[in-house]
Amino acid sequence: MLQRFWRWLPTNVDDKRVRVAVWLNVIFQTVLVGTGGAVRLTASGLGCPTWPKCTADSFVSTPEMGLHGVIEFGNRTLFFVLQAIAIFALLCVLKYRKERRDLFVLTVIPACSVLLQAGVGGITVFSGLNPYVVGLHFVLSVVLVVLGAVLVMRVYTKPGPRALVVPGWFARLAHIAAFFVAISVLIGILTTGAGPHAGDQGAARNDLPPEIMQHVHSWPAYVMLGLTLVLFIAAWTRGIRSPRVWLTWLVAAQGAQILIGVAQSRLGLPEILVGSHMVLACIVAALMSAVLYYLRRPRELR
Repeated sequence: MLQRFWRWLPTNVDDKRVRVAVWLNVIFQTVLVGTGGAVRLTASGLGCPTWPKCTADSFVSTPEMGLHGVIEFGNRTLFFVLQAIAIFALLCVLKYRKERRDLFVLTVIPACSVLLQAGVGGITVFSGLNPYVVGLHFVLSVVLVVLGAVLVMRVYTKPGPRALVVPGWFARLAHIAAFFVAISVLIGILTTGAGPHAGDQGAARNDLPPEIMQHVHSWPAYVMLGLTLVLFIAAWTRGIRSPRVWLTWLVAAQGAQILIGVAQSRLGLPEILVGSHMVLACIVAALMSAVLYYLRRPRELR
């Protein structure tokens, strides 16, 4: 049985199963952010009041726990789905791991990190939804989405030395824009920790002033968009082709992110907009990583 399964595994990166596996990984990493947001935004963060069990006597939610228990247990269940996908992606590159060490490392990380995320989720529950622990949970999710995006790009490109295919100033500006993406995400986490969506009515907040934090959060976001627009215009007017498509998508995602951010602030932080804002943060980070990745190309394709 094991020998048959071993023979069934892909032997090279061109196998369609490899591409399906890595795409499923990055998609479900992003979906997990959405379901995690739903847990917090519906005040279901303690729908399962203990961990790893949902109650002291049951691993699954019970009818007495109501909708909150179902939502929290559903989010926990998705961890197992994501773990299965991550292990499948790892197995899909196992046979040629020596030739494509990059793919092997990028599949090992999510296969191990899903369990780390589950552990942080347990600490989140035991800490009574401490906003800083919840923020760490989100940071890990963003990192895993970015690594998942890099894994997809690695599958579609040749291995080996890569050379810069854009002007030096363009590359430096892109890295500065990426820095402001990261700063925007981190300040956004602090802003969320000061807001009303704590995940449970009795959960603590970080005691930062919400209105001021909303303004502070907007500053790096506007800088991020401004720098991205400069890159976008330069790419289309100066013949810089490699990251052009990804910059187009990045401008669109950042524009939508900022519009939703302004709207949620003006409308009193409605749950659907806050959840969309969270998912878009991951998408923006993934697209920014694609822009940085395509600043370079394999030397023979330069």
